[in-house]
Amino acid sequence: MRVGASAGLSHPGRKRRHNEDSYVIEPPLFVIADGMGGAKAGEVASGLAVSAVEAEERDGASGEQRVTALIEEANRRVYSRATEDRDVHGMGTTMTVALVEGDHVAFGHVGDSRAYLIRDGQLDQLTDDHSLVAELVRGGKLTPEEAEAHPQRSVITRALGTEPDIDVDTFTVEAEAGDLFMLCSDGLTTMVDDEAILDAVEQHRPDLREAAKALVSAANRGGGEDNITVIFFEVDASSEEPSEQTEETAVHPALEQDDDTMDESHAVPPVDVAEPEPEPGRRGRLLPILAAFAVLLIIAAAVLWLLNNL
Repeated sequence: MRVGASAGLSHPGRKRRHNEDSYVIEPPLFVIADGMGGAKAGEVASGLAVSAVEAEERDGASGEQRVTALIEEANRRVYSRATEDRDVHGMGTTMTVALVEGDHVAFGHVGDSRAYLIRDGQLDQLTDDHSLVAELVRGGKLTPEEAEAHPQRSVITRALGTEPDIDVDTFTVEAEAGDLFMLCSDGLTTMVDDEAILDAVEQHRPDLREAAKALVSAANRGGGEDNITVIFFEVDASSEEPSEQTEETAVHPALEQDDDTMDESHAVPPVDVAEPEPEPGRRGRLLPILAAFAVLLIIAAAVLWLLNNL
């Protein structure tokens, strides 16, 4: 087994000025991080987390041991910065890591960014959300339907950077040829349900880049209330070279993007957002002024006539 095609896409959504998501596509390693914090602290947190992956020095660890070490190092970096820099105090980030090794995929997970497996026309959520409503659902105190509308559904119970040590969920999935894995931030899953996600992926399955675009567009149509990031990678039994992989570099919105724009390679046209009215031209701005001036001249002339005839 080896990694086949892969693709990633990130978009700020329709309501947020900044993109606090970051991701890495460096086959066989895939990472997504969704930052949180005031001002740009969320961007800093997710950027620090993925930079830990880029700077990784292999020490012989593999599988779950390796993904745990990556997440622990990311936590150390985010926590250290948050405690030393008052401007980003209290920041944190989710992190979900997938590592393909042979016919197994090892996962490490903290927070509510998710990992999914698409196999034989079925979409299965692999990770458990570390969120308040997810824990209430698992405890039988909320139904899944109640959780979707719960006012605290975005409150997470575990994140990198908030404590010096982090509890990492790890597990391994035995892969089959043709399996498609997806990592995503909650900006997708809070706007698009599982059925719609599967429909979009199945429709664009031959082109993972188009599948990612379709999901980002669907999330924006649903409201686009948060940043949206989607990563796909497939597992292939073929010995041929994989097809061209899209976006094989880490994305650091806090460093590489302007506040209100995205790098062109990650841009998706706004969905169902009304275009702003064009700014009036100079002539359009002058006409009301000239009309008002003419009225004033008429009033002044009338006053002078009355004074001369008293």
